[in-house]
Amino acid sequence: MSETPPDLYYEVRGSGPVLLVIPGGAGHPMGLDGVTDRLADRFTVVTYDPLGLAHGRLGLPVEEQRVAAWSEGAYRVLGEVLPDGESAYVYGSSSGAIAALDLLARHPERLRRVVAHEPPAVRVLPDAARRRAKAMFTDVYDTYRTAGLEAAGARMSAGLEEQTPDATEPDASEPDTLEPNAPTPNTPHPQAQPPSPAEELSNPMALFLTRVLRHFTAYTPDLAALASHSSRLVLAAGADSRGQLLYRTAQFTAELSGSGFAEFPGGHIGVITHPVEYAERLAECLAETSPPVTTPGVPLTT
Repeated sequence: MSETPPDLYYEVRGSGPVLLVIPGGAGHPMGLDGVTDRLADRFTVVTYDPLGLAHGRLGLPVEEQRVAAWSEGAYRVLGEVLPDGESAYVYGSSSGAIAALDLLARHPERLRRVVAHEPPAVRVLPDAARRRAKAMFTDVYDTYRTAGLEAAGARMSAGLEEQTPDATEPDASEPDTLEPNAPTPNTPHPQAQPPSPAEELSNPMALFLTRVLRHFTAYTPDLAALASHSSRLVLAAGADSRGQLLYRTAQFTAELSGSGFAEFPGGHIGVITHPVEYAERLAECLAETSPPVTTPGVPLTT
């Protein structure tokens, strides 16, 4: 672990060119070892922990998070680990993908190639779809505040699948929420009301819902900046996410920036549920000699 300056937290493993990993949710890197262990024989894998949740800060006060703070923190991590004149690969998932897009727009000189998996960049959607998505994420936050984590998780699962909140519940074997450890509608949860302030600070999902979700889903990508570096950007989405909200945000971002698009194994959290296949697909997309990746024939719909 490195802590220089004190609010900069990351872990390094492996050898080879630097691959910076920006986790989703509240930035807690839980569940990523299956992928990072498999990539460490090809890359120096640097896993960024924006809030230090895996480094002793879980339970401490957390302020409202901003995309620029995460991307600037990631840039500072690169300054710590990259030799002068060299550049890095970057992978970001969900809220981490939003930070990766911002990092590429702000600091392209330090990046070789970026893979952004299912960023919740709802502002790239057409007006009606954007308004629906914004209302859904607001409803998730409000549901958490009034009814707790289980209800908020159910609302988010339905919203990502673009179902009505009381629609058929998704399969609990592979929940497609924005945070790997989120409760699902099919999973009993002892909490029937909002957590206490202390419990909230000790739960990464609660921190995501209260400190990250609204600001990151309100982020507008700098499409002009991304377009000027489109050869270094791959938008990605899970094959099991086809027809869902975040598959479309990835598609639209790729289309509007002229960047590549690739399908990955699994759904929104395929990085957790399909680590072997996911690691191989990520390595393929990071390879600068890989063939172009394009949108796989799925129409852009609202």
